[in-house]
Amino acid sequence: MLAKAARNTYNKRMSFIELNAVKFTYNSGERDEAVALDGVSLSIGAGEFVAVVGHNGSGKSTLAKLINGLYEPDEGEILVDGLSTADDKNLFDIRSRVGVVFQNPDNQMVATIIEDDIAFGPENLGLPPAEIRARVDWALAGVGMSEYAKGMPFKLSGGQKQRVAIAGVLALKPRVMILDESTSMLDPKGREEVMRVVKKLVDEEKMTVILITHFMEEAMQCGRIVVLKEGKVFLDGGREILTREAELKEAGLETPFAVRMANALRARGIGIDADVMTLPALVEALCR
Repeated sequence: MLAKAARNTYNKRMSFIELNAVKFTYNSGERDEAVALDGVSLSIGAGEFVAVVGHNGSGKSTLAKLINGLYEPDEGEILVDGLSTADDKNLFDIRSRVGVVFQNPDNQMVATIIEDDIAFGPENLGLPPAEIRARVDWALAGVGMSEYAKGMPFKLSGGQKQRVAIAGVLALKPRVMILDESTSMLDPKGREEVMRVVKKLVDEEKMTVILITHFMEEAMQCGRIVVLKEGKVFLDGGREILTREAELKEAGLETPFAVRMANALRARGIGIDADVMTLPALVEALCR
């Protein structure tokens, strides 16, 4: 993983996604404005696994929609693979490169048969039938849902539905996948299923993944964590950010339980290494 200092020196050739002083404001009336992002500058390299966390209203979901070109910034510039989101002629190419999986999988399904739902995107790209078939099979295999190809989405669990939603994006073969609170409606088992698929995409497909989440245990699995606060980048670094309780509290966030416990034990003079951040690791350290 690149150190924070090195990451801040990315140039546009090294960054697949580049945000430069981006500002975005929601207008709900003539005088009623809410600043969602306020001068955000951020570089994300190809193949990075980045968590974006923050309190409600910090600008996380707005960031996803801006990167995908669904929104256009009021100020600043966003480049995806060198293409500006401000140019309408680039939007098709940008959205071909950046796929988004949203919170509710039911809102992303358009067909009554699972394999037909996965085929919907490639069909709209005008791909040949043989290529569509290959992409559907590949995407379903990638999320571990091949045996459900002929099934109906409404019979699936929440975690399985979200895996199908991910497969629908995968079939478009994007370079980047953004998961916008995609596990927030799932139970722990469903969240585990989705995270297992996402990590596989990062490790095996070398996909760039931006995980927008409020579950700090999920953020811990990423190589880089960006904390937003009031529309600004508050913290940006590796997993060690999760040990900085005071700063996370200032951003309206809470460190994972195992991290809080390890910090408390260290404060009492018990030798727990700083990289102990999970319950199994904490138990092992205490046993030693």
